Amino acid sequence: MPTPDNAHVPTPRPRFDVIVLGLGGMGSAAAADLAGRGQRVLGLERFTPAHDMGSSHGDSRLIRQSYFEDPAYVPLLLRSYELWKILESATKADLLTLTGGLFFGAPSSRVVAGSLRSARQWDLPHDELDAADIRRRFPTTSPGPDDAGLFEQRGGFVRPEAAVRAHLELAARRGADLRFGERVLGWAAGPGGAGCEVRTTKGTFSAERLVIAPGAWASEVLGSLGLPLTVTRQVLFWFQPRHDAERFDVGRHPVYVHEDATGTQVYGFPGIDGPAGPVKVAFFRLGEVSTPGGLRREVLGEEVDAMRSAADRVLPDLAGDLVRSATCMYTNTPDEHFVVAVHPDHSQVVVGCGFSGHGFKFVPVIGEILGDLSTTGSTRHPIALFDPARATLAPLRKVETPWPAP
Repeated sequence: MPTPDNAHVPTPRPRFDVIVLGLGGMGSAAAADLAGRGQRVLGLERFTPAHDMGSSHGDSRLIRQSYFEDPAYVPLLLRSYELWKILESATKADLLTLTGGLFFGAPSSRVVAGSLRSARQWDLPHDELDAADIRRRFPTTSPGPDDAGLFEQRGGFVRPEAAVRAHLELAARRGADLRFGERVLGWAAGPGGAGCEVRTTKGTFSAERLVIAPGAWASEVLGSLGLPLTVTRQVLFWFQPRHDAERFDVGRHPVYVHEDATGTQVYGFPGIDGPAGPVKVAFFRLGEVSTPGGLRREVLGEEVDAMRSAADRVLPDLAGDLVRSATCMYTNTPDEHFVVAVHPDHSQVVVGCGFSGHGFKFVPVIGEILGDLSTTGSTRHPIALFDPARATLAPLRKVETPWPAP
């Protein structure tokens, strides 16, 4: 049989090494990291850069090292702090501000006991406070008589929109092809790790590997994993303090988390944008179940009243007139730990999702981890806690076909 004329022609190499699906907090960081490794990166985002339709907006995100969720996060936090400063230096953006962090409530509360556990285990600088100490050092607060607290100098906040823009700028500068307003319709992974294909509203793209960082759309895009994720609506509030607003300025007022006797957590910030400005406060993980497409954006009067009432018990001068409010989404796992791993069925696909309302402070290190996993299949960072096969996650189901094949 004669040999076909094209028998000697090798299969064309895909135009891209890696496609990053989703360019919010984690995806933008992954795109910047991968482009920095010399990878040919295509980034796809259904919305505009640094948009307010997902989870990476709202002016500020709290950052802390004495991590009450689990001491296992602390090494990642230490690296994240390093990477925030590197990103600031590379882009000249104002991203990380240290204000000190106050975490207070009953001594046995998760916020206090958990923070102390992490601080002691990792020998983090901190001060242990009783109620009188808290009132004396932070006169804006009103702890209960039996409350205790931990103060750490390294607490502060990150600006999420600016952080996403900085990572996108860095990714583009390093050669990444970033496309916005382009919704993904489906993806497929070849057998035996042989490449990926992604179909969008504007075309079909192939690459050797795929990073999926879909935010609140994870259940839709990663349906094949059957992850038990719940999206909740979260409301953010900015109040004008009732009087002496300058007491809430950066340099005088810390970021904070307070937990009451019911386990309800309230967190907040100083006035981050100048003297006597509005001050942001919110409930932590207290929100109605929703979907990305069905999120209720309107904030009701009774929601404002509930926030004001809770704030009054902790910071009695904070919640004067409401200046503005906003909504965002948490994508929660049952155990509140992340999902960051190589896809169990497709070695060329890496997944980052389920950040459960406490992920943004980790954005640059998660980007580094996603870059590691995508290029080498492993990482030096401790991520066993984020395994999608862990017992505390208990996936609902598992099928072999990616959602949906192009």
